[in-house]
Amino acid sequence: QVQLVESGGGLVQAGGSLRLSCAASGRTFTPYSVGWFRQAPGKVREFVAGIGWSGAVTYGSDSVKGRFTVSRDNAKNTVYLQMNTLNPEDTAVYYCAASLNLVALESGNFISWGQGTQVTVSA
Repeated sequence: QVQLVESGGGLVQAGGSLRLSCAASGRTFTPYSVGWFRQAPGKVREFVAGIGWSGAVTYGSDSVKGRFTVSRDNAKNTVYLQMNTLNPEDTAVYYCAASLNLVALESGNFISWGQGTQVTVSA
């Protein structure tokens, strides 16, 4: 089974940038789609972005399109989420998850997920 560990979260001022990493261990996640979700206090989990094994990408909401970029380095077994022009509404715990394909990913059918990394954006 593949294990996922997120890193790269932290505190940043509005307008700043962060790059999150999701590293896999246990087995290669090359065949899988990997995505990012976030959950803010008192809110439901939100799909942020996902990337298929071949590099196809999808983004969850218009609020992140153009600001967030998902990418993967299969040689490093790592998926990234570059987040630019952050605003306080982006504050949440960000999780990465793996699924058999992008449809399953967006539907919440995970085969593995990480513990999350906190992103806090100050005004």
